[in-house]
Amino acid sequence: MASQPNAQLPLFYQNLIPLTSDLHADHGILERTELGFARATHAVPVTVDEFVMAQRNYPIVFSDGPEGVPLALVGLREGENLFVDADGKWTDGAYVPAYIRRHPFMLARLTPDADVLSLVFDDQAGLITADAPNKLFDADKQPSETTKNILGFCEQFEQAVARTKSFMDELNKLGLLMDGQAQIQNPGMDQPATFAGFKMIDEKKLQNIRGDQARKMVQNGMLGLVYAHLFSLSQIRNLFTLANPELAQG
Repeated sequence: MASQPNAQLPLFYQNLIPLTSDLHADHGILERTELGFARATHAVPVTVDEFVMAQRNYPIVFSDGPEGVPLALVGLREGENLFVDADGKWTDGAYVPAYIRRHPFMLARLTPDADVLSLVFDDQAGLITADAPNKLFDADKQPSETTKNILGFCEQFEQAVARTKSFMDELNKLGLLMDGQAQIQNPGMDQPATFAGFKMIDEKKLQNIRGDQARKMVQNGMLGLVYAHLFSLSQIRNLFTLANPELAQG
């Protein structure tokens, strides 16, 4: 149910090109008014920096595989985002993951052996055009404040990704992840609805870790993240209600 997207390009990105003053000196960015591009996904990557905010609206689970990542479930069926309406509007008051807010930009290596990450964007998103008033470069072809802010956001996101990788490495080292399953029983249902295909933290193993390991998790903030994940799992019922309003009424 929550497999990590496996594609040549990252989730939501169709074609990435570098942002340069030579090619985009007169270009600006249009104001984004909708998030319809995220409508066809049920799971969005999140970083550990977002756990506290994300757990208020979404179950946070972990993708399967050796390079598992935390995912905010925004739906329970493949290709269904319950938080984006027909007009592409995200549900009022619900947290929008940074991965979505970063689009159409991201940092990437232009060549496999590049030492630095460069700012690139998806030119298929239709947001970067010569007609847009919010320019990305000034008259001297230097990055505008808009571009500096975008770059800063993308740099912060990459730093959060690095912290998230360290968190995942530690979870795997401690052996705390297990195959996840959730069951929801509603009145009028003959059998409970069962959801699986993701990883979650094994509470029994968590309760039995060594004292020195527990102290380390408290000191480095890891334990708080673990409990944010565990508390978030109650949101699976809310997703089920959103996806099946007729059962909730029954």
